[in-house]
This record gives sequence, structure tokens and C-alpha cells, in this order.
Amino acid sequence: MNIFNKILNAFFPENYCCLLCGGEIFNGEELCEKCKSTIVYNDDYTCPVCGRKNTNDGICFECKDNPPVFDKGVSPMVYRGGAQRLILKFKNGDAYLKRYLSKQIYESCKDFNDAEAICFVPMTARAQRKRGYNQAKLLATELGKLMSLPVADGAIKKIKSTSPQKSLTKAQRAENLRGGFSAYGKDIKGKILIVVDDVLTTGATADAVCKDLKSHGAKKIYYVTVASVEYAAELI
Repeated sequence: MNIFNKILNAFFPENYCCLLCGGEIFNGEELCEKCKSTIVYNDDYTCPVCGRKNTNDGICFECKDNPPVFDKGVSPMVYRGGAQRLILKFKNGDAYLKRYLSKQIYESCKDFNDAEAICFVPMTARAQRKRGYNQAKLLATELGKLMSLPVADGAIKKIKSTSPQKSLTKAQRAENLRGGFSAYGKDIKGKILIVVDDVLTTGATADAVCKDLKSHGAKKIYYVTVASVEYAAELI
């Protein structure tokens, strides 16, 4: 670090504004205390399979009834409040949030010592051009640096445009995504993978992506996201 940057950092620390509200904090933290209090973390009871917030330390009802295709899922936050606002900012132009959000993911999955490569949920080329970037790819790239793992860019592609998923049930989402992804065995065959996305909602996207990866030889899959929606019967 040169003398100019040392002086600059002395007066203006890197994290001098809250990532969520933009208010001044000057304490080296990424979030102010008020915004931090709006984030619900998955630090109590979570399902050991999907990683969602749960009412006890056992497997959630959804995973008992419909086990996911992936082997284990984790997410540091619950998709509501401050976490939801952060992710929406990230998806709508604030790409710099990739560093903070990927660090949160890393804290949840740094014990996946057997992982051999990282993949991410793809977008169609058209959708990526419209947004300007694939937020899952940005997270995967940053996570790869933190975990010293290669990112298998192109291991799976989205080959079909799909309707917006937001208002659909899990069954409707699964039908909407049918035939939407295509994996390539070269980088994934026999590998233990981490698959990265921003949010786990009903799990339909996770199942579609992981089913294709496993059909092309993936040995084991950890599905990691920034946040996950708590189980709700109306999402089935």
C-alpha cells in the first residue's frame, strides 16, 4: 500500500458507509447496527438437509416429504428483512455487494473440505445481457477465491428462457424449468461440487440444476445460497 492510500484509509476507511442504507459508520463494519438488526441469520435451528430455518434441529417436513436432489444445502441468512433488501440491491445493479455476500456464504460452507469445484446457476445469454451480469457467477467467483477452488464456468447452461418464477407454486416452477438446463460432463464427472445461487425459495431451480449435473456424472452436490425462504406450505 502506498503512502497516499495509507493516508486515504486513515481518514476514509474502506467500510465507512453501510452497504444497506448508505449511512456513515466509520468502524470498519459493513453494516450499521440498525441495518444489521434487520437481518435474520440461520444460526439457530436449521434443517440439516436443505439448510432452511426450522423449528427444531431435525429434518424439515418438506425434505422428509420431498428430499432435494442436492446432498446438503446451506445459507447464512433468511430471505426477509435486511437480507432480502441486500439481495435485491445486488441483483439490480449493486454488483460490488458480491464481496460481502460471498463472505457470508463462505462462513457457512468453509467446512466443505471435500469439494473439488464450484458451479453456479446459469442465466440465458439474453437475461444476462439485460441485467449486465449473472449474480450467481459473481458469488461463485468470489467464493472460489476464498476456498481456493476452481469455478467450472460453463459446466451447466440455461438453454431455455422461462417465465418469471415469483408467483408460481413449486409444482408450477418445476414444470416451468423442465428442459431448461443442460450440463456438460467434462468438468463435473465424478466431482464433488458446490453449486452457488442467490436465494433458495421452493427448491425447484435447485432440483432442476442439480438433477442435470448428477445425470452428467456429478458425485455429490452442496447447494449454497446467500439466503433461503423458510418452509411454507403454500410454496409446495
